[in-house]
Amino acid sequence: MARLSWISIAFFVILAFAINTLVAQWDIDQSPAPAVQIVPQGGEGSLKAEECAGACDFRCSATSHKKPCLFFCNMCCQKCLCVPSGTYGHKEECPCYNNWKTQEGGPKCP
Repeated sequence: MARLSWISIAFFVILAFAINTLVAQWDIDQSPAPAVQIVPQGGEGSLKAEECAGACDFRCSATSHKKPCLFFCNMCCQKCLCVPSGTYGHKEECPCYNNWKTQEGGPKCP
């Protein structure tokens, strides 16, 4: 009888160790993926002149003033070969685009 109890104890110890290992592995598999840092794509000179139209179409897609937005965006893109990502803001990605000002000192590029 004593031998049977040691065998059963050893079996349960091995079973507990195996379950613990599987649970630890499952926790690793279920953990959220590490955050990916998004690096702005592009920068000055990252576009070719023929790519400006598509980039400006997206940049001006959310405005109600599409015609002037497209006009100035394309003009700025032809000069800087860069259009900031998104439909608004992010001008720090393209310093040329950001720093080109009107005679009054306002931003020239949308």
